[in-house]
This record gives sequence, C-alpha cells and structure tokens, in this order.
Amino acid sequence: MKKLGFLALIAIVTISSSQAQFVKFNSTEGTAIRGYDAVAYFLQQKAMLGDKAFTYNWSGSNWQFISQANLDSFKVAPEKYAPQYGGFCAYGCSANHLSAADPNAWTIVDNKLYLNYNLKVKEMWVKDTTNLIKKADGLWLALNN
Repeated sequence: MKKLGFLALIAIVTISSSQAQFVKFNSTEGTAIRGYDAVAYFLQQKAMLGDKAFTYNWSGSNWQFISQANLDSFKVAPEKYAPQYGGFCAYGCSANHLSAADPNAWTIVDNKLYLNYNLKVKEMWVKDTTNLIKKADGLWLALNN
C-alpha cells in the first residue's frame, strides 16, 4: 500500500512538472531586462541598472543586480521578482503581440512587475491595468510558444 502511494506521488510530481511552462525572457545579448535589477523595483522602488559583478543565470537569461543582497533575494524566489510576460511589454501582450520593453516604464500591480514599451504606453497601461492584465494573462500561453 505504501508503495502504491509513493508511485502515485511520483506520477503527480512528474505530470505537474511536465506541464509547467518554461518562460523565455526578453533579453539583449542574453541579459534579461537590459541589465536592470528586477529586485530593485520592489526593494528600492526604482529602476536601477545592475552590475555585471552580480550576475545570475536563470531561465535561459543572465540577470544583473545592484548588490549581492538583491542577487540572493532573486535566487531564493526568482518568480517573485521576474517581470510578467517574459519581460515583454505588458500592454503589447494584452493586444496579442510581443514588443520589447523599456525597463524605466514599469509598474507593480498585486506584487507583480510589469514592463511597458515606453513611458507613453505605460500611461495607457495604468488607465486599465485590471482588464489589460486579464487579457494578457489569457493570451500569454500562446505568445510564449
């Protein structure tokens, strides 16, 4: 009986991990979000260019940070800090297309980081984030393939 329970647990874990989707992040020469520190948006509340000395490879991209502390925070919970929609423009994802994003055009909504194409697009984004997030969430799976 114990063996059957263990095998069922293994099957559930295998199925769950095989259904998890790999997110390819928008990167410039292999560096995510143009080298900006994903953790700084949350902790320092501003866009800050990371330092190559504090680089960590995750999800196929190099992530740069302003400090060892921010790098360590990211290592513990990268999904918490990484931008939504692979770091592509959130507004563009809500319109069913992928666009690059400006790391200086950002918002945090419900503890999630969203980047936009530029500050003008960010103005449109913040007018209706709830609905735009719902649209982008519904389209993201297909956009990420």
